[in-house]
Formats: sequence, C-alpha cells, structure tokens
Amino acid sequence: MQNIKIIRTLAVVILSGVLGCFSAMADSVSATEKAKIQTAVESTVPANMGIGKVRVKTVSVDKASSTISVNLGGDYADVPFTRMSVDALKAQIAASSAEYSGYNVNLMIDSIDINKYFPEYTAVSKRTHDLRFISPLDPSYNYSSGLNGYNIVIWQSHGWYFESSLNRWQWQRARMYQTVEDLYTQSYVMPYLMPMLENAGAYVFSPRERDTNINEVIVDNDGGNAQLGYKEHNNGGKWKTGDSVGFAYKRAQYEGYQNPFREGTFRYAKTTNNLHKYSTAQWNANIPEDGMYAVYISYKTIPGSVSDAVYTINSANGQKMFTVNQQMGGGTWLYLGHYYFKKGLNNAAVELSNYSTSEGYVTADAVKIGGGMGNIARKVEGSSNDERFDEATTDTGNKSIKYDWMVSNHPRYTEGARYFMQWAGIPDTIYSPFRGVNDYKDDYQDRGSWVNYLAGGSVVLPQAQGLHIPIDLSMAFHSDAGTTKNDDVIGSLGIYYSNHFGNYNNGTPRILSRDFTNIVLTNITNDVRRQFKPDWKRRGMWDQRYFEARQPEVPAMLLELLSHENFADMKYGLDPNFRFTVSRAIYKGMVQFLSKRDGHDYKIEPLPINSFAITPLTGTTFNLTWKATKDTLCDKADATRFAVLERIGDGGFKQIALTSSSSYTVNISDNLVHSYQIIAMNDGGRSFPSESLALGVAKDSKGTVMVVNDFTRVSAPDWFDSGEMAGFYSEKDHGVPYIKDISYIGQQYEFRRKLKWTDDDAAGFGASRSNYETKVIAGNTFDYPYIHGAAIMNAGYSFVSSSVQSVCDGGVRLGNYKMVDLIVGKQKEVPVGSGKDMPARYKAFPTSLRDAISAYCKQGGDIFVSGAFVASDIWDRDSVNAEEKAFAQNVLGYKWRVCQAAVNGEAYCVPTVFQQLLSDKTISFNTELNKDMYCVESPDAILPFNKKVASTTLRYKENNLPAAMAMATNYKTYVMGFPFETIKDGAVRDDLMKQVLDFFKSTDNLNK
Repeated sequence: MQNIKIIRTLAVVILSGVLGCFSAMADSVSATEKAKIQTAVESTVPANMGIGKVRVKTVSVDKASSTISVNLGGDYADVPFTRMSVDALKAQIAASSAEYSGYNVNLMIDSIDINKYFPEYTAVSKRTHDLRFISPLDPSYNYSSGLNGYNIVIWQSHGWYFESSLNRWQWQRARMYQTVEDLYTQSYVMPYLMPMLENAGAYVFSPRERDTNINEVIVDNDGGNAQLGYKEHNNGGKWKTGDSVGFAYKRAQYEGYQNPFREGTFRYAKTTNNLHKYSTAQWNANIPEDGMYAVYISYKTIPGSVSDAVYTINSANGQKMFTVNQQMGGGTWLYLGHYYFKKGLNNAAVELSNYSTSEGYVTADAVKIGGGMGNIARKVEGSSNDERFDEATTDTGNKSIKYDWMVSNHPRYTEGARYFMQWAGIPDTIYSPFRGVNDYKDDYQDRGSWVNYLAGGSVVLPQAQGLHIPIDLSMAFHSDAGTTKNDDVIGSLGIYYSNHFGNYNNGTPRILSRDFTNIVLTNITNDVRRQFKPDWKRRGMWDQRYFEARQPEVPAMLLELLSHENFADMKYGLDPNFRFTVSRAIYKGMVQFLSKRDGHDYKIEPLPINSFAITPLTGTTFNLTWKATKDTLCDKADATRFAVLERIGDGGFKQIALTSSSSYTVNISDNLVHSYQIIAMNDGGRSFPSESLALGVAKDSKGTVMVVNDFTRVSAPDWFDSGEMAGFYSEKDHGVPYIKDISYIGQQYEFRRKLKWTDDDAAGFGASRSNYETKVIAGNTFDYPYIHGAAIMNAGYSFVSSSVQSVCDGGVRLGNYKMVDLIVGKQKEVPVGSGKDMPARYKAFPTSLRDAISAYCKQGGDIFVSGAFVASDIWDRDSVNAEEKAFAQNVLGYKWRVCQAAVNGEAYCVPTVFQQLLSDKTISFNTELNKDMYCVESPDAILPFNKKVASTTLRYKENNLPAAMAMATNYKTYVMGFPFETIKDGAVRDDLMKQVLDFFKSTDNLNK
C-alpha cells in the first residue's frame, strides 16, 4: 500500500512537470504573435453575435512536426463556422508570422479538435421514408422534393399547469406585454410552423392539444359520455370486438392516473382486396356549431395490423382520404387535419374501410373532433415548493386539509403536455415522472420521453417499447426570459446536447444536433435581419444537458427565439409578419438539415400568390387571374402549379382544379355567392391559401359592383415610449392578428419602466391583464369580399372582386365598372418593430391606389369606402402629406374630425338631401375583441369637405360625432369611418348597402 502511494506521488510530480513544460511551450509564441492570432480568430466571428469576446487560450508550436496548435475558449463553439471558414482561419494563423509559413495548424475548442464539430453524414445517419405513417391519398399532396414520409415532433413552451405548492392552476411565466410564454410560443407553432411542415408532406406530432375550438365531440362504440354515432356496415368482412382494451369516455374528469384508452374496447375486421365489396366503420358526429375542427382518430395496433388502412373524412371541405399504417401508433389520438363542419349531424364525418392490399386486420376505436376544455383533474399530493412565488410554501400537503380535485377550467390547448398526454392514453410513467408531486417538472420532462415512446420499436429505438413510429426530428420552441437596460433586443439562442460527442441509441452521432441547430439559427437570423432588424442578435449554440434537448433519441434542438420579457424584442414578437418569417425560417432549416442528412435535393413550398382578381368574361363566365410571389429569401421556392379552391354560399372551400397557368375560368349557373382561393405549389409543397375573393350574379341584376379588398394589414398593436413610461397601447389600436390570435391575454396595465419583476404574480414593467387568456381573438381573415358581396347581392346587384394589388399594378381597370366598393378595414401605416430600420407598411391609400381611384372618379365612377382609419391614417401623423390630404378632400370629399371617435359602436342615420339614405335603424358595429370578427377600437369621425356637394349621413350615437358622409357631383362617393363588414346585424348591412348602391344609381345631386 505504501509503495502504491509513492508511485502515485511520483506520477503526480512527473505529470506536473509535463504540464509545466506544456504550459511553457504554449506561451513560447510572442505576445505580438498571439495578438495577431487573437485578431484573426475574432475576425471570423460574425457581426451581432451575442456571445461576448472569444479568446485564444493557448498557442503551442511544435517545430519538429511544423505544427501550430491553437486552443480556443469554449465560446467559439457558438460561432457558425464551416469547414471553409476553419480552413481560411488556419491559413490566416499560419501566415501571421513568416517563421511559421507552411506550418500545419491544429484548431481546438477547449482542447477538443474542432473537426469533431463537423458531423459525418454516414449510412448510419441516413434515413429512407418508403414506409410511411399517415399519407393523403390525393396525388396532388405528393411532394417529391418535400418532406413526404418524415415524422417531426414539435412542442411549444410549457402550458397552464397545476402547482401543488399553491393549490392552484397557473402559468409557468409571468403575464407580460399582453401575452405569456405558455401561449406566446403557440402563436408561432400552431398557426404557422406545423402547417408549413404539413404542407411540405411531413406528419407532425404535438404533445399539446392543437385545436383552439372549445367544442369537442367524441364518437365511440363504447358510448358513455361519447356520442352514439358509431355505425358499422358489414359487406366483406364482419366487425368484431377485440380481446384487449381500447378507448372509452366514461368520466367527466380524469383523476390520478386514470387512462381513457384502457377503459373500453375496440373493433376489428379482416381485410379484403375487393374494391366492390368491403365493410366500413362510420363515425357520425353531431356538431354543436359551424366552424373549423381538428379531427383525431384512434385505433389498436394488433398482430396482423395492415399498413394501408383507408380513412375518409367528409366535411364541408369535401372528401379527403388517407392511408394509415396501423402497424404503428395504436392506442392514442392521431391528428388528421382541420376541417370545416356545419352545425348538426354530419353523417360519416369519419369513415374507415377494411379494404387493403395486404391480408390482415384493420381496427377501429374512437374519433375526436375539436379541442375541448381540460378534463384532467389534479389535487395536492405533496409539495413542489415552487420558490418562484413568494406565496409558495412547503406545507400545502398538510394532511389536516382536505384538498379537492380541480380541473383547469381552461381550453385544452392552453394546458401543458402532461395533461394532453393523459387524455391521449400515454403511459403515466411517461407523462408523470414525478408521480403527482411536481406537475411543472413533469410537463417539461415528459416531452423528450414521449418522443422516445413514439419511436420505441422503430429503427430509431429498435430495442425499446413504444409506438414504432420512426421519428426524424424533435424541436422545443421557447421564448427566453430577461431584459436589457439599453432597450436592445436580446435575440435568438439554440441549445443542443452532444453528450461529449457521443451517439444516439441507433448509432447516429449526436453532434448532428449541432448542425441542425446551426442551420435553423442561421435561417432565423438571416431572414429576420433582411426583413425586420439588420442587427438582430444571434446568440450562442449551447451544448447543454437541458432535458428537452438531451432526452430525445433523435436529432433535437431547443430554441429560445427571443425574450418575451423584453420590450424591444416584443415590438417585433407581437407582429404576425415576424412570426410567419421566423416559422418559415425554422421550416426551411428543417428541410435543409434533413435533405443534407439523407442525401437528396429539396424544394421549399412557395409563398402565397399576389395580385388576385376576378373579372367577368360573359354574363356567367368569369376569369380568375393571379401572380406567383417571388421569395426574395430563398431561390428554391418558385411556384410551378396552382390549386383552385371554391366555396359556394357559406360552405367550406373545396379544391376544384389544378393548373400550371396563372388564370382559371369558372362558369356560374346560380345566384349564390362563390368564393375562391388560390394555393401555389411546387415539388416542395403548397403555400398558405391566398386571400378569398368572391363573385355573384344577381337575378335581374341592377348592375355590377367591383369589390376591392384594400385590407391587407396584419400587425402588432400600437406602442409608445416616453422614456419613463412605455408599452403597448391596445386601447388605441389592438393591432391585427393573422386570421386569429391565440396568445393575447389582456391589455398591458403597467407602463412604468422602473418597476422590476418581483414575482410572476407581480411582473413589474409590462405586466398585463388576464381577462382574455382563455379566448381566441379574431383577426384579418382576408375573406371580406364575401360579406360585402352577400349584401350587394341582396340589394339586387351582381359583383366581382379584386385584391388591391391587382388594382395598383393595372391588372384590374376600375373604369370598367360603374360602382366600386373599397374595403379598407383597419388598414393604416404602421412601423416595423422599432420603426428605425425598415419602411412602414400598410398605408390605407398608397400612391398607386390614389391614382387609380382619382382616375376612376374623374371619368364618373361611384365609390363606397369604409374603414376605421380612412382619415386618421392621413391626418393623425407627425407630418401630413399634402397629396394624401388633397385626395381625401377633393376626390373622396371628406376631411378628418377626430380618431377614437366612439366606444360603444353605434351609429344612426341623419336626414340628408339624398333621400335614399334615410333610415330609422341603429347601426351597431363591433368594438370588442371576440372570436368572430375583428374589433374596431378607434373608428374615425369625418366631415364633408365641401358642404355644397356633400352631407353627413351617419353620426355616432354616444356623442353625435359625424361617422359617414356622401358626396354627389359628376360622380358620387360614400365614405364611412368604420368598416362595413363589422356591422353586427346582417339585415342592417343589407339595408345600408342597398341605400348606398341605390344612391349611386339615382340622379340625386345637391346642385339639382
């Protein structure tokens, strides 16, 4: 034993000597030479990297091998270096001194060879996707250069959860800047990122509910709380009850670890390959109200399950069919998309046949339509001792207190993943590793384990138990915490985990996750800098043991996009355009990484089309024209073909044609409103739908009206900054969400900058109300020609419609129509982010539109204009543009009186010399946030400019301020200070539209 101690002592002395020699060797280069190398290293760090100064730790020279070894600090791993940039840096280091010319250069990061950061894309990493999970049967959804067959998992922040130390449900972050992280990150993932990936052909998993509809319909063979709409038809194989457990909806709420997927039965049938004789299972759903609903299916995977079970969804959008590989994914809810269902009984809303090309079995269990309200009940079972709250204690688990089970009373989409997993039948060992004591930790630690449960038994995790689904990627989307004193943006951070350059379970190198993270961050920063803020900060790429990055056994990253607690970040972060751009950047990054990993080329789905217009050819034939949008951020996103969608009346949009042309002709044989959308496509996928345009042919038509949609705005709320006070001023302008907003919780109420965060319940500067956090807020649906057109038809006139861009670029000539209805909505000029870097957007009357309207009126055309900012967008500015002012006064005939003219949203008609405009009805328009129509919080009051030829026609009821005016010269105008489409009563809309159009058609003139 003594000898061993002596040997150890000698070893330490010798090692110390070696290290001492190495240290001396490392410092053998001169300070001047080391400074040159430091400068060279710093020159490779891109601008606006928020990682601090990267330092050269040591430099050693081995003259015998002609080698220079440079050891860099760990922060250099955050730099998005490439093999080319590393080679260039090595050459620059070798050239830093004539003495080392021709030397080899070894670069290390914290003594690790930099080459280890370059992943090897080998056969082990490569994946094929011949065996697909869920695939649309429509061949137009097959994208040869997209994400066909890929399975991607995404989740967003944490969610509403039960905090046992406080015996309450709560958010995991403070309510700030009109949102909370748990909902804020959903406003990227749900409306943008997941649909983009699906539009490229991927199947996307979410551990949180992805439908915001609070209605939920369950149809199941076991009855209980489910609707009894399950029916079977035996015509080629008899349906039977399986011999193991399935889903049953037996409880109003689920307590403890109760699992609905273990309380019922399932049905199965032997397959047939006879297309003329097969059996079906049908789920007939009684839908409580019209709307968009997510559709989920469930089934049981059993021995003999086939890989091509055929499901059909019958909705107002038409029929859509899928093949589902039932050899994987059994025993949970599986999403098949969002569809428009009409109120009442929808027969065969979902249908499954036993037709298959393989001999085996198909199984049938429950169907879920809609998102619903949370039904997982929680109660105190211990204490998590959440120290983030001053109120938190360690004794809430006191056994002398009788605690009740509590459901969240929130829509399910707001809840954390832990609760949706329970409702979806995931084993409690996955969703509750802390066994009921700490839901907060359960919620973020269950997600990575859930990824592995999905993949268990597949090529990803061949030896593990699970659902056999080969998952390709995993991503956690968060918004970081923190503020900056100088009011600068905090920027974007990526986190991955290499496990010291180890491998995933199937041998794939974990360092691939760094490449994935790098590609995504590069796309985000490049795109944001080009469209929003040129100096947007790219922060680090941390190799850290964050659970959401380390637990999944697939390439994974955790994104901290920006700080939801920093006012400067949120000036951008509340803008729907920013959210779209960021989401598209992430989607592009995923496509680029996967194509690189699997060795194939790729395309990016196109942007939505522009310059859409409908023009008449004959009495019943109309031409739809549009232009493809060039993506200035990507050269692989050109459209090559287009899908034409049609909606008749108040139904759903159905795809009616595919074309490679930028035009399409339709024939109308009825007197209904027909609406159209165009979707751009290529081999990478399909774009989001275009705006909706409409047309209608009235019986015994009095004439044709051109409806022009000038309401293109989506934007953040108004904000102000006076130094000591700052924030979002929603009372003046709430902003305009894209379609709908699921992240708004209430107005900001704390504007004092000096107030600091002390607790999530006392957030300080930026603190916001919570009265809207369970509600969906309507935004710009780009569907208002339908509302205007229906009123025009009811007034006895026909109509067509056009985008404002088609008018501005000359594609539509207003002079071909005697009457024009201009939809201005909430269009107004707004800054981009801070307003310092990019031009403002969304002016109500841009120069090209003013010119088109001026020319139109000059030749005698009549125009109806309605919008909330028709005057204030011109006058209520730091400087008034003389040409805009002259246009409003001399062409349209009005001038500004005041903005924010009314709160109650009621107007009444006043007598004028234009007898057609008399009415005794009160006109009520929407001034409150709701799920059905955007709100008008700041309507304009306007006056006639020339009272000799114009007159006030409407006044706001609460204060008698003028709300609308009419003018008659050699042409006529009617201008309203609130949008026509926001009038609540359809009959009132019809009456007002008839008065306006009949006024245009009349000979009324103040000079007669």
